[in-house]
Amino acid sequence: MNVAVFLISLGATCRITRFITKDTLAAGFRVWTADRFGDDSRAAYLVSCGWCASIWVAAAVTPTAFMAGDTLAFKIGATALTLSYITGLASSHVD
Repeated sequence: MNVAVFLISLGATCRITRFITKDTLAAGFRVWTADRFGDDSRAAYLVSCGWCASIWVAAAVTPTAFMAGDTLAFKIGATALTLSYITGLASSHVD
């Protein structure tokens, strides 16, 4: 894995983790998880904790990056997720 693929994989991991744990669009998934497994369950905690969810997201992104990191499809998708994450960070600090 080269440095560029590593960096866009990092950004993709950050964005996917943020989507799962914080974004309004995934709130229904977090509520469903809490309803299904209980508010105090490990599953409910997993989908609301960035540190916890990121290890599982990284576990999916890493082998994908190793196997497909040089493909155009991976580069476009991971770059879009990375740019989304960076833009979100910038807008929350600039606005």
